[in-house]
Amino acid sequence: MTGDSTISAVSFEVIRNRLVAIAEEMRIALQSVSGSPTVTEASDFFTGLFLPDGSVVSMGFQVSFQAPVSGTVIRHINGKPSLKVRDGDMFIGNDPYIGALHQNDVQMMGPIYAGEQIIAWAGVQAHQTDVGGMDFASWCPRAKNVYQEGIRIPCVKLIDRGELREDVLEMITTASRLPDALGLDIRAFIATINVARDRVSALVSRYGADTIAQAMRRMIESSEARTRARLTELPDGEFGACDFLEHDGHSNVLYKIDVKLTKRGDRMTLDYSGSSTQAPGFVNATRAGLMGGACGSVLTTLGWDIQWNQGILNTAEVIAPDGLICTAQFPAPVGSATVEAIWVVANATMLVLNKLLAASSKYRHRTQTISDGCMATFNLGGINQFGEPFGLHLMDPLAAGSGAWATKDGIDAGGPITSPVSAIADVERNEQVSPLFYLHRRLAPDTAGAGKFRGGLSAEIALTLGGITRAEALVMTHGAEVPNTMGLGGGWPGSTVRQSFGRGAVKDGRPVPQGKWESFGPKPGLMEMTNCDVFAVTWQGGGGWGDPLEREPDAVVQDLAAGRISDKVARDIYGVMTESGRADATATAAQRKALRAKRIGEPVSDRKKFTQGETIGSISESLLIVRDGNGTHVATKAGYILCTGSTRWRAGAVAATFDSLPSEYRITLHEKLSATAYYCPASGTLLSVDVHERGTRPPDDVVLDVGSL
Repeated sequence: MTGDSTISAVSFEVIRNRLVAIAEEMRIALQSVSGSPTVTEASDFFTGLFLPDGSVVSMGFQVSFQAPVSGTVIRHINGKPSLKVRDGDMFIGNDPYIGALHQNDVQMMGPIYAGEQIIAWAGVQAHQTDVGGMDFASWCPRAKNVYQEGIRIPCVKLIDRGELREDVLEMITTASRLPDALGLDIRAFIATINVARDRVSALVSRYGADTIAQAMRRMIESSEARTRARLTELPDGEFGACDFLEHDGHSNVLYKIDVKLTKRGDRMTLDYSGSSTQAPGFVNATRAGLMGGACGSVLTTLGWDIQWNQGILNTAEVIAPDGLICTAQFPAPVGSATVEAIWVVANATMLVLNKLLAASSKYRHRTQTISDGCMATFNLGGINQFGEPFGLHLMDPLAAGSGAWATKDGIDAGGPITSPVSAIADVERNEQVSPLFYLHRRLAPDTAGAGKFRGGLSAEIALTLGGITRAEALVMTHGAEVPNTMGLGGGWPGSTVRQSFGRGAVKDGRPVPQGKWESFGPKPGLMEMTNCDVFAVTWQGGGGWGDPLEREPDAVVQDLAAGRISDKVARDIYGVMTESGRADATATAAQRKALRAKRIGEPVSDRKKFTQGETIGSISESLLIVRDGNGTHVATKAGYILCTGSTRWRAGAVAATFDSLPSEYRITLHEKLSATAYYCPASGTLLSVDVHERGTRPPDDVVLDVGSL
């Protein structure tokens, strides 16, 4: 351990575990008081403890995006003497241009005193279904600036030395179409901060303020030391990744989040300078959102067995100029930031970090492809059967597929890893709190990204109204024309989102054939829904790992028998032929040979283009770094040399570019996107699948420092 040695190792461990437990007790308090399924069922919230300077010390395993954002709010409070922080105070805010992800994410901070000094801060945040604005749910596709997106609370004192300022609370809640729900959650925040104060104060009484302060600093130092040690074990170099989102609410423009990771020794830099400029619509994120998406991804991807706190975040420097889609400048609209730009920032960041892990023989088993690449939004609001206003932010899209690992399949309906304990409510719970009725909620076949290890299947739903005749529905997503759940090592992306609306497609809760169905694009927006209509949606499956033609035939047969894949996918993507419910070995071998030949034609056999040198590293299990008497090469498993002297291997592979993909992949590409598959010229093995802007060449995404290997 580092730092002041006056605290014993035993005392440190006791205090550390207690501080971790306090974040969990804060969760229990919040969920016990809140009446929102978004909080109680889906865990769309954050709880944590912070140093006086805003450095996160301990946090729950809910929305990891919030860790750096809450610290920003604390620093904002510290920098405004006019706020006059006193014992018993609590501050509320939701301004994305100060420190929130978007306006729906209402947050509260409270100082924790030891005598006359602040020893820590407690923070809590939760998504609110409606905070005002031009459209229900405060996600306003037509918005042209942030003024149209609901109340922005800069950061105001709601509790003044223990007394609730009822006038401030009333001002906030009256801006919402659901004032009672918002007010109840704010009172839940107060209870949550009070729990943190009581528990930390008890620790201070037992161990003393200096000891608790030492323990908190040491927690951060320990996590930083472990993360830096892990980074030194990973290869040095430059890595790249990007992801896209389509439609800004006004027009179907394509936007890119681009990230360059430079890793040297125990430090890394994440540079987003290549991203698109800010949009005229509500898909933007402020810099707070960029930091949330980037840091939340670093926590979950590199810190799987390290205490989540500021120490992990200190190892990464984030670079991005102002005015990008992920650093939008005031007064740009940012209402859907969490499910648009921030979500895509997280996708791209996790993808580039996993490329770093994939290049390490020690940590490749931890590599995971992208999970749940979008949060397809469905909000429902109006007057229920009891004459009361209601609103539902449906969290079922969290049941999209998780990405495959380098050693195993992804989890069906596994959801995002940036919120590891997220969940969805039971169908009956959603039907109880809102006047809706499910026709089905189930796993969707053929949605998983194909690979040696496949991604997880996505779920799909179809629902209508129950108990009322009409309501307002807000429908929006990205990922309907962008495959956001990218695969790695030759694995394919998962399916894109499919959403449709059936007018007159149901009567008395039963489907009828005369309904008129319309397929939706990414952002149809706000619409009227009646009890004769059906909304149906299938989300994105998880990305795959490795060449699908290397998947064990028995695993394909099991998926086929379970209804996870269709006969066409088994035959045309995995190359598996069956007979009497079993894989036909001879026919499968012939089919796979034919598919490889279709990829590359006649295999290269010139022995001068092969190496039998020593393997000294790798980019993935199919791309090896080999050294022989002629230099250092990137070679395939077949020994074919793709390049020499660097790891820029793509120019040596067989490339096939697609502007559209066969139907069995269930992937729709935006008119400005293409997909390129790269194959080994000798064996036909699929090495990589890249999604990129049409007319451009995919960049070399892993440039290792070959001399250091």
